[in-house]
Amino acid sequence: MVDITHKISTLRSATATATVLVSHQDTIDAIVNNTVPKGNVLEMAKTAGLFAVKNTHLSIPDCHPLPIEFTSVEYEISGLTIAIIFKVKTVYKTGVEVEAMHGASIVALTMYDMLKPIDKNIEISTIKLVEKKGGKSSFKNKFPNPIKAAVFVCSDSIFAGQKEDRSGKIIVEKLDSYGIETTHYEIIPDEIDYIQERTTRFAQDEHQLIIFTGGTGLSPRDVTPEALEPLLESRIPGIEEAIRSYGQQRMPYAMLSRSMVGTIGNTLVLALPGSTNGARESMDAVFPHALHVFHVLKGNNHDAK
Repeated sequence: MVDITHKISTLRSATATATVLVSHQDTIDAIVNNTVPKGNVLEMAKTAGLFAVKNTHLSIPDCHPLPIEFTSVEYEISGLTIAIIFKVKTVYKTGVEVEAMHGASIVALTMYDMLKPIDKNIEISTIKLVEKKGGKSSFKNKFPNPIKAAVFVCSDSIFAGQKEDRSGKIIVEKLDSYGIETTHYEIIPDEIDYIQERTTRFAQDEHQLIIFTGGTGLSPRDVTPEALEPLLESRIPGIEEAIRSYGQQRMPYAMLSRSMVGTIGNTLVLALPGSTNGARESMDAVFPHALHVFHVLKGNNHDAK
């Protein structure tokens, strides 16, 4: 089963269809008039589909058990064809497209089972996904030019060569996976002057994204938030909350982090934890969704992509 523990929960939906083709009009009439010997075909098939969608993970090994929070079944009858439209919604970490297709399949099979005594030539065809929303692809932000990022590792010990950087490299890898170009990567000491100078210079140098990792804890040398706070023009508490909330679900000590996020002009500045897992989880918590801030800074509404 695929590991989805790093993903965040979003509203996810999927619509799937299936087609049942009967061989004569008498079958359609029996369905519409509810005279099929086995009972009400449309309602029985719908009920079977509702049960099926909630138990998809019991039938398909790689599907995750997930909460099904909305399901609907609709029918469209045209000539000898019955189209089944199956919709599913949830708020979870993974999509529901397989659940929707499974539900549509079971509706079709139930109809076949109930109709076969009166029609020996029924066909099931074209089970397919027609739409899905809410996954990573739904939050892709398109920009005319590549976003430039500068990544700084704030650590006295790494700056002195006593330790190897891991968190900064993870951030660079994550940015690359989102199509963001890291044009500058540097290790600096835990000094307010260093942090402020780098922030001001690279914000003026038209870097849209500046990320610091390290110095957000509570030790006397953790000064990254103190350095950034007077420089930030607008704090973004929602991103800060998302980082801590995501981390708290995985490590109770995340509540001690002082991650800070805000803007300087059109530049987004993030101060993330210095631990390897803290940096990785912080990136997973808010990217690529945080990139939407660049559309908002240009005056676009939240529907713009």
